[in-house]
Amino acid sequence: MSTDSPASMVRVILPYHLRTLSGTGPEVTLEVAAPVSVRQVLDALESRYPMLRGTIRDQVTLVRRPFLRVFACEQDLSHDSPEAPLPDSITSGKEPLLILGAIAGG
Repeated sequence: MSTDSPASMVRVILPYHLRTLSGTGPEVTLEVAAPVSVRQVLDALESRYPMLRGTIRDQVTLVRRPFLRVFACEQDLSHDSPEAPLPDSITSGKEPLLILGAIAGG
């Protein structure tokens, strides 16, 4: 982690299939350099758990996979810019960033 920008400890809640793949519990804590965005968090997550590369977003384009959603403070951020800064309650560790698997069916 660079000393040029302050780091935040961000809590991330993973869906069952990703925590099984990564061998973690339901929540992980990541050190993320400011400004904290969804892209920064996913970069840190994939760096710490390389087995998750390609599961949340495409490895080449870095576009989020269609059946995964990202929530912060009860807001769906899935269609927002991945570069948009996350709310203070996420960057302070008060609230977790949630990655959820969407369910389709009929």
